[in-house]
Amino acid sequence: MRDTNFSIRDLCCIAIMTAVTAVMAQISIPMPVGVPLTMQTFAVTLAAIILGAKNGMISMTIYVLLGAVGVPVFANFGGGFHYLVGPTGGFLLSFPLMAWIIGWGMEHKKKKGVFTGMLFLGTGVNFLAGALFFSFIMKSTLTTAFTACVLPFLPLAIVKGAGAAILGLKLRKRLSFIL
Repeated sequence: MRDTNFSIRDLCCIAIMTAVTAVMAQISIPMPVGVPLTMQTFAVTLAAIILGAKNGMISMTIYVLLGAVGVPVFANFGGGFHYLVGPTGGFLLSFPLMAWIIGWGMEHKKKKGVFTGMLFLGTGVNFLAGALFFSFIMKSTLTTAFTACVLPFLPLAIVKGAGAAILGLKLRKRLSFIL
């Protein structure tokens, strides 16, 4: 048997954060352009902070794969490959990278400003991937995609990022004996 360098504890933590993301995705407010306002990015950030880069990325990869095969884990109990190739696909597909970036920042937070910078970068990558994909799928301009997919969500993204960071840092500290 091959050693995977994953403990049972790691696997359980990854599974829990995947499930938390699926639950948080159901907190959703439909928006006129088809990109709903959800708590998924809150959960992605939380997973990255609690699990770190590698396990956070794995958790989000599992989340995206579960949704892709039809498990109803996406917003409004959606699931299926068509979500990944639809207008919101870029957001969903960027979750593993977003988690890795923020998790890397968490792992290097002793260096001044790294954690905050990576939190902004991870969120920015999510917005960029989402807007580019939306623009491509909807055959719209980048300005239209930015106006539809980024601008309305920026204020809440800052609040969600700060909230997830505060909660994640507290949870990570409390769960340090497990993690």
